[in-house]
Amino acid sequence: MQKQEELYRGKAKTVYTTDNPDYLILQFRDDTSAFDGERIEQLARKGMVNNKFNFFIMEKLAAAGIPTQMESLLSDTESVVKKLDMIPVECVVRNIAAGSLVRRLGVEEGITLNPPTFEFFLKNDALHDPMVNESHAVAFGWATEAQLAEMKRLTFAVNEVLQPLFAEGGMLLVDYKLEFGVFAGQVVLGDEFSPDGCRLWDSETRTKLDKDRFRQGLGGVVEAYEEVGKRLGVQFD
Repeated sequence: MQKQEELYRGKAKTVYTTDNPDYLILQFRDDTSAFDGERIEQLARKGMVNNKFNFFIMEKLAAAGIPTQMESLLSDTESVVKKLDMIPVECVVRNIAAGSLVRRLGVEEGITLNPPTFEFFLKNDALHDPMVNESHAVAFGWATEAQLAEMKRLTFAVNEVLQPLFAEGGMLLVDYKLEFGVFAGQVVLGDEFSPDGCRLWDSETRTKLDKDRFRQGLGGVVEAYEEVGKRLGVQFD
């Protein structure tokens, strides 16, 4: 499969067209951003780590019956993915209170949420990804009721797969965000699942092993990502 033109350049990934109109190449760069792109740095090996981590997770989800856009690992920093008609609404599940939920509601960080909470957010950096509900999404044509219901179902199905997976590696899956698109009429998990888009804590020490290390200036960002992967059995070399 041949890489062709650059289709989209995000904060940490670049998407390219290929000679097959149904497939794209997703390139993970070493760029690391926070606060809607206000802070950007280059962290060596990050693109490779996130690409291989994402491929590993997507394979686990696919094996559990969750449809994903992942097709194959192409290189250290690139993957072949299905071309989705992306839905501009993100799904967020929170198992433990952290991040924006703590700031928004004034609750204590670290509280276990039982049952886990679920939220929709509009994918719009200029507006700082505001929270929306099903009514907004349908009224503005971002998604249909059926699509939203399927997105929610799949987001919780991901939780059922990944919570025990991370627990086996001595980690807590605190929260995560997912993006979906449509391929051949089916709602499919797209974008990525990596420590860039979720929160992961060590089960015993509650040490942060995710992008909060970058946001909060804790250092050791890529090293933490690699530690997460190694606990799960991801091969980086």
